Amino acid sequence: MITSMTREKIAITLPEEQVAAARQAVAEGRAASVSAYISQALTRRNADEEMAETIAEIYAESGYPTEEDRLWARRVLGLEP
Repeated sequence: MITSMTREKIAITLPEEQVAAARQAVAEGRAASVSAYISQALTRRNADEEMAETIAEIYAESGYPTEEDRLWARRVLGLEP
């Protein structure tokens, strides 16, 4: 985790349920603060978007997996007998 980045204070509006979830995460020790919770969520979102782009590039170069490929993967991962 990057801890030396420059920070900027902003105001945001969130649904009550999201605010409650962030505060609960802080209360349970899963985040240092509401700001840290939101920062972690944005970091995960960025990583998800980067992964989606990478997968799209792989599919563009190699094509999408066939049903046979999917069945093989499920067997190898132990998801199917």
